[in-house]
Amino acid sequence: MTDAAVLDRDEPFSAPSPTPELGRRPSRNRSPRAVRYVFRFLVVGYLFMVVAWPVSLVAKQTFAHGLSSIRTALDDRLVTSALRLTAYVSVVAVIINLVFGVGMSLILVRRRFPGRRILSALIDLPLSVSPVVVGLALVLTYNRRDGFFGKTLEAHGYKILFANPGIIMATVFVSLPLMIREIVPVLEEIGTDQEQAARSLGASPMQTFRRITLPSIKWAVVYGVVLSLARALGEFGAVKIVAGNVAGKTQTATLIVEQTYQDFHQDTAYATSFMLAFVAVACIVVVTIIRPKEHV
Repeated sequence: MTDAAVLDRDEPFSAPSPTPELGRRPSRNRSPRAVRYVFRFLVVGYLFMVVAWPVSLVAKQTFAHGLSSIRTALDDRLVTSALRLTAYVSVVAVIINLVFGVGMSLILVRRRFPGRRILSALIDLPLSVSPVVVGLALVLTYNRRDGFFGKTLEAHGYKILFANPGIIMATVFVSLPLMIREIVPVLEEIGTDQEQAARSLGASPMQTFRRITLPSIKWAVVYGVVLSLARALGEFGAVKIVAGNVAGKTQTATLIVEQTYQDFHQDTAYATSFMLAFVAVACIVVVTIIRPKEHV
């Protein structure tokens, strides 16, 4: 049969079925609205039960009798001493984390060297092990009897354990990853094009960092500082091991919370806990509000 005969046959012509519009998914792939609401409810409920409700109970117990618990805590010499020590340790630890965190982030992202992945894994070590293990490791390293560095430092008059340097080291150890893990993704996202252009125009490494790199990562740095501060304020396990818990000398705010609670001074324990939580949450909320939308 020829092509002409085929064309002359009176057969109904079926139009091709319309193709689905590009970018529109079939309706069967869409999740039912009820399922989406259930998942949202589970997520919100989980966060409420794990975070919001326990913190709100601390606030409730703190203000159960008005401001009397806050006044009692602030009138206690040991509590104010612990708060001052915690503030001092937290500020010093954040400054150390800021300097070394930015430097290590630049090394991890901008340099390729043997052992880079091992270094990246070691940075996450404080997030993987218990803070008590961190404190014990510091004790084994810096004790004056058989510590690797302890004997030499003690001989030259530098006391690490059961003193402020040991508390600062423990705090830095557990909070450093928070700074680095905020900066590294931003450095990877912005790339090196602008930095290479600046160097090609004769900019020095410091000028390139100050005018190109730092403005690009400033909000990551700010958020890393806030997270490090919050972590430093609430550190307990590692500090408890290396501090010695000497009242008025090496007793931090978290340690005073434990002591007052065990001594049945619950109002003071609640008030001190609330002050620590309030400072941490306030810092996070303020940064979240002032951060530009394009950096969220």
